[in-house]
Amino acid sequence: MERLLRNVVEVVTPEEFSRLGGGVAYLGFEPTWPIHVGWLVWAFKLAELKEAGFDVVLLVATWHAWINDKGSVEELREHGRKIKSFIEKISNFKYVNSDDIVSDPKYWELVVRVAKVTSLARVRRAIPIMGRQAEEVMLDFSKLLYPVMQVADMLYLGVDVAVGGLDQRRAHMLARDAAERLGLKKPVALHVPVITSLSGVGRMEGIHGELDEMYAMYKMSKSRPSSAIFVTDSDEEIRKKVWLAYCPPRETRFNPVFEIAAYLLIPYAGPLEAGGRRYEDPRALEGDYRSGAIDPRTLKEAVASGLISLFSKLRSCAVGKPGTAA
Repeated sequence: MERLLRNVVEVVTPEEFSRLGGGVAYLGFEPTWPIHVGWLVWAFKLAELKEAGFDVVLLVATWHAWINDKGSVEELREHGRKIKSFIEKISNFKYVNSDDIVSDPKYWELVVRVAKVTSLARVRRAIPIMGRQAEEVMLDFSKLLYPVMQVADMLYLGVDVAVGGLDQRRAHMLARDAAERLGLKKPVALHVPVITSLSGVGRMEGIHGELDEMYAMYKMSKSRPSSAIFVTDSDEEIRKKVWLAYCPPRETRFNPVFEIAAYLLIPYAGPLEAGGRRYEDPRALEGDYRSGAIDPRTLKEAVASGLISLFSKLRSCAVGKPGTAA
């Protein structure tokens, strides 16, 4: 339990999770290529769950990405194949395509059943899971189908544990509520950290809203290329992006450079060498950074080197077991 819950920001609920002892662990993703470093946080966590005996299922959500204006279904299928090829360098998971699910009438029956027990207000409130603001659903009606379909995905697949970033919290809570109302298995929600956009979030006092909504709005995103470090970036591009990234001194909250170190490099490719120190625990790095013992320049140099090393090992398929140094 301690291993599975490290580098996890929330479990709903820990008691339910501790009683599982296995089952189906799920994550759905919109297939857009290339993927960025934020994806690796959940990929390594899923690898740990698989190592612990869970059956890990990844839903390649082509229809959801189509609804979210990420491209045609044909383009998204090709992106899905590229993502699968890369993620398999971390671990071999089971993949399910939304194309297959939507061909089953029972799936659409479940979509309607979920919609029947969910208010319109609740659906609109879940829109940030798409990386959009609530008012953007006015673009077309299909946007309102997205949260309901995401809930139906989990219930259709018989999910025991729904894994995702904190930005997916509203979908997971909606699934738990709908499952309870429908008398179906209620998934445990396991939320991993979200890495903030490299450009940061602006002035802290100007940020409003709930934490999951803020992460949904300010996370790394392929739609904002300057906000993210992609797995296809060259060593030079990685160094340049990290050097230009938002990294306020002594501040770790919404600091993307610190988050990459704490949520990705130390847990899954560590230890991290920075300023002559060796960090095996993100809390130690946090303490030193907040005290000023590690400055932004030193942290950036360490993170750039760590990412370049991790990417090199991933590209050569030489990654070690989940949670150990590669």
